[in-house]
Amino acid sequence: MVSLLLLVFVPGVPMSGNFQFIIPDPPPSASVFEVHQLAYEFRQEVEERQRHQAYCQWYYETAKRHQQELRSMRGDINIFGWFLRGIRR
Repeated sequence: MVSLLLLVFVPGVPMSGNFQFIIPDPPPSASVFEVHQLAYEFRQEVEERQRHQAYCQWYYETAKRHQQELRSMRGDINIFGWFLRGIRR
């Protein structure tokens, strides 16, 4: 919003007398604020859903990788178990 500033310079009149001609803008209507608030809330909702979707994608990929690692570890030789059996004897 742009304020309308009207200064009239009259020679011989002190400068303080010219400020009576300043005309401010009327305050914006409530509908402007409603539209702004609605747009802000919508943008927040979209960003929240995008963050949630990115988190779900990361979680899915991590869980899949962990399952693959677990399968490969189950097929490995249990060296630590051999070490513990040797100590117990």
